[in-house]
Parts: sequence; C-alpha cells; structure tokens
Amino acid sequence: MSEPVTVPGLLRFGVFEVDLKTGELRKQGLKLKLQIQPFRILATLLERPGELVTREEIREKLWPADTFIDFEHSVNSSIKKLREVLSDDAETPRYIETLPRRGYRFIAAVETGQPWGDQFIASVETARGAVSTSAPVSPPGNVAAGMSPVQQVGAVREPPLRKGWIIALMTGAVVASLAAILALNLAGVRDRVMRAVRAVREPSLPKIESIAVLPLANLSGDKKQEYFADGMTDELITTVAKIRSLRVISRTSSGQYKDTKKSILQIARELNVDAVVEGSVLRSGNRVRITATVIHGSTERRLWGGTYEGDFGDVLILQGEVASAIAEEIRIGLTPQEHARLIAGRPVNPEAYELYLMGRYFMGRWPADLEKATQYFEQAVAKDPQYAPAYAGLSLAYSGASFFRPPRELNFKAKAAALKALELDDTLAEAHTAMGRVLTLYDWDWAAAERELKRGIELNPSSPVAHRHYWSLLVALGRFGEAIAEAERARNLDPLSVGSYRGLAWVHSWARHYDQAIAYYQQALALDPSHTQSRVGLAATYFLKGMYAEALKEDERLGAPGDGPHMVVFYALTGRRSQALAILQPLERRWAQEKYVDSTGVAQVYGSLGDTEHACAWLNRAYEERDPEMPWVFADAAFDRVHEAACFQGLRRRMHFPS
Repeated sequence: MSEPVTVPGLLRFGVFEVDLKTGELRKQGLKLKLQIQPFRILATLLERPGELVTREEIREKLWPADTFIDFEHSVNSSIKKLREVLSDDAETPRYIETLPRRGYRFIAAVETGQPWGDQFIASVETARGAVSTSAPVSPPGNVAAGMSPVQQVGAVREPPLRKGWIIALMTGAVVASLAAILALNLAGVRDRVMRAVRAVREPSLPKIESIAVLPLANLSGDKKQEYFADGMTDELITTVAKIRSLRVISRTSSGQYKDTKKSILQIARELNVDAVVEGSVLRSGNRVRITATVIHGSTERRLWGGTYEGDFGDVLILQGEVASAIAEEIRIGLTPQEHARLIAGRPVNPEAYELYLMGRYFMGRWPADLEKATQYFEQAVAKDPQYAPAYAGLSLAYSGASFFRPPRELNFKAKAAALKALELDDTLAEAHTAMGRVLTLYDWDWAAAERELKRGIELNPSSPVAHRHYWSLLVALGRFGEAIAEAERARNLDPLSVGSYRGLAWVHSWARHYDQAIAYYQQALALDPSHTQSRVGLAATYFLKGMYAEALKEDERLGAPGDGPHMVVFYALTGRRSQALAILQPLERRWAQEKYVDSTGVAQVYGSLGDTEHACAWLNRAYEERDPEMPWVFADAAFDRVHEAACFQGLRRRMHFPS
C-alpha cells in the first residue's frame, strides 16, 4: 500500500490544527467554535509564519476594495477572539504577537500534515496492508483448481487458525478505533463520514435558487418582544438577500405564515420557493440566541440546523454567520464581495439597534404608522450617529411622509439622511435605494436616480422595495415595458402582498392597459377587500375605461362623498361639464382657505376639464413645492387633454425629462 498523501491546506501548531479547506480549527482533534472573520485572519497569519503581516495587508486580503466596514474594530475584535480560543496572551504571546501600530506575527512553529483522525485511520490501514500483502503461496493444484479468482488472491501462507486470529484481531481493532472516532467526532471525521453516507444513500437535491424565511418564533414569552422577533426576521431576510443568485421572498409575504399550521410543503408551493428557513429568537438581558433550520420544500427534509448565541451588540455578526451557513448548506456559490458583505456586520449600539427595529416594525405598517416609524429612526440615529441603516430608513420615512404633509422641508431631510447613510456605508443597498427615491421625487435627476436604484438592486436583488421604486421611475420616464417587467419582479419577491398587485395595476393603468389594470386591482382586493387604495384605483380605472356604472359602484363602497374632486373628474369625463363646475366652485373656495393643498391633485381636476390655464397654474405651484407626485404627471391620463399646451411642455423641460 502507498504511503499516506499529505492533505493540502492542513497546518498544525502546538496542540492545534487548522484545516484551510473546511475552515475548521481543532484542538487535539476536537473542533473549536471560531467565527469566520477570526479564522480568516488566522489563516492569513499562518501563510507567513514568523513574518510581519501588516494591518493593511489583512485589510486587502480579507475585504474587497468596495466593501465598507469598521476595519479597526473588526480586526481588533477578531484578534481578541483568536487569543481567547487559543488561550493566548497579548502580553506574553505563544502564538500571535502584536507589533504596535504595524500588525501581527505568528511566532509558533507551523507544520503541515494530515488531520489527527486521518493519521489514525491511515496507520490502521497501513498495518492492515502489511498483513494482507504478505507473500502468497500457491495452494496445491487440486485445491487451486476449485477456487474462484477471489479465493486464489486471498490464499496466504499462514495456517488457517493463525490467519483467522490475526484477521479477527485487526478487524476488531479497526472497528473499535472507528467507533471511538465516530463517537467523539474527532477531527470532524464523524461529520465527514456521515456526509459521505448521506451522499450515497440520499438522492441529490435539485438546485436551490429560491428561499423563504418564515417569522422567527419569539421564545421570550413576552408579547411585548414580538417586534423584536419580527425585526430579527426582517434583518435575517435582508442579510440572506445579499446573495445575488438566490431569490429571497419578502417578509410581507412570508410574514403571513406566522403561527401557521400549514406544512412546509404547502408553504413552499404557495410562495413558489425551493426551501424554507424556520427558527426562533430568544433575547435574555444582553444575550441573544438565534436558532435556524433549512428545510427542503418539496421533500420537507431537514437540510441544516444551527444555533448562534452572542451579545446583543453583536447581533449583526450573528445574522451574518447564519446567512453564511445557509449559503454553504444549499451550495450557493458566493462571490468574494458577497461573502465579505455577509460577514461584515459590526457591533452596534444595543439601544440604537432596538430603536431601529421599532422603526422597521412601524414602517411595515405604512402609511398608518409612518409618523411612529420616523420618530424611532430619528431616535436611533441620535443614539448611534454612525449607524447607516437607521439613516437609510429615516430617509425613506421622510420621503413617504412627503406625500401627506408639506413636502419641501421633508425633501431636504430625506436627502440629508440618504447622503449620510451612503457616507457611512456605500455598500448598503437601502442607502442607494433611499437616494434613488430622493433623486426621483425631488431632484428630478433621472439618470442619477436610475444609477442609484440599479445599484440598490445589485446589492440586494431580493428587495421588493428597490424594485418598486425603480418601476415607478421607469413609469415617469414612459418606459412602460421595462416598468411592467420590474413590477413583475417585485410581485415574484412578494407574491402575497396587496402592494405587489396594486403596483402592477398602477403600471398597466399608466400604460393604458386598462383591462390588465382592472384584473390586478381585483386580485389585490381578493387578498384584502378593505384595502382602500386598491379600491380607489379600481374606481379610477373604471372611469378611464368608460365603465361609469362600475366606477360609481366602487365609489359607493368607499363611502366617497358625492361632492368630492373625483366627482368633478367623473362629470367631466362623461360630458356633464355644468355639473362638474357646480361641484368645483365650492371646492375652489375650500382650497383657497386651506394651509396645505395637494397641488397636483387639484391640477388633475382642471386637467380632466381641459382647463389648461388653471391646470398649469396648479402644476407650477406643485413644481415650486417639489410635490412628490410631479414625476408622474406626464404619464397621467388626467392630463391628456392639456398635453400639447406650451406651459405643459415647458414644465416637462424644466423637470429635465428626456425629449
């Protein structure tokens, strides 16, 4: 038998061994728990034992140039964890020496070789080979003639009793040794053996390209902590969604399975995903424990499970480890940049993070709790002025609020928050999405807005919010085919959301595809019959298609007043101008007295009447106010009758729309 071959990528020092191929650190054959980033730094030091490795070299080695991270803190924290697991001391080091302001040096002797378990097995195999390869003696011809070829090879010189005793002894030794190795899982042998056994016994799984993270169970027993469990679910989804080759379902859809009795098979079918993640979160004082399990959708087979525990301030790091483990288990190939983003979580101020989670929670209940979301985001950035996600959330909250309140001041706040988020973390998808929204709503810088929104999608392809903001920009630019495709992508990521179908209805309505728009509004209302915005949209689309009886029926269901602006539009579109004007006159008196008026909405009323002068006057007012609805004026059917007016075309040029 040939000599055992040295396994590449295995390094030993003292009682420790490092397997660079599996990313494992072992002590006397027993696997030690070590986070990904400290392990990578250890591997970097082991590549050049006895030499100085500068902090800058570590940075270049571990993080791509376009990756934002609190580098100083991350390296210091990783070195500290390394010393803890190696029982090393910074003052009297045995393994890692610090060279102040320069870097680190690995000072212990480093050897290459096989892992402990493989060495043991190889030695047993070598001993067994020494016995089995003793020079054979041909049996007597009459005996050999009756033997099969296999029996002939096995014939040896020893007397039968002696041979049987040796074989029994060696077999017993091998079995006992393997049993001990498997029982103790020394050097990870048991895991490797079991993986090999599963690979043989179980059919290979189809490629997993889509996944849903179900709401993490709140194990605290405190209902007031539900927001925390929901927020942790949201954050885990966001982290997993950084993997570009994986479609990750939005929490709006997956969240509907909270406390469900449905099977994994049924959930996977309804969400159209290959796998499902379920788990729990427990917060106790300043400690957090996350447990997650990956289950194959069509077979309901458990693929992986793990528990991660740490300080509350390290919760982002824990989420990165969970996401990285999920990616490894479902065999998704990560790019170096994706891997770096997954593990780039930094410690966060616990109070700021909790406030941020509250903001995310109330942002999900938009628009009813938009004000609460804004307040929590503001408190979060006050607690931790370096926490980029809170600024991104705050920017989106300000942008959303500008549709309901005087927009000018909110515009400035939204832009400032987005700029700050990008300054702190240029790799944060939500920061680019927030900036793209600002550039669309207020700056009307269409090319820059598209760049930012596409960058946000590139960093997080599974964000339905980014896709929604992008399709809304495409509608403003009149690129309806692209907008429909984006809206469909958003729907695929959030298939059970009313907003997904309402969005598709909006896009088709602006594209003058009224039948499709009506169908999508009806699907939205099938999901939630009480959804006001969808019913308003359905009524408006009936108006535009000339289905006036159906439109009035939807208005009655809404309880809309018979003297509202929508009735002016209705009478105008049905040729009853005098009735339209009778409703319009008292509305004009009311608008003159109100502190804030939706200028674009008023312009729509005059546009539907074909009153170019008043429509343009109100549009100019909306322009000065930076009304957030202005980008879609040129796609709005309400203005079809004034499209060719000089003032209307002049406004288009002032807003920098491409010709």
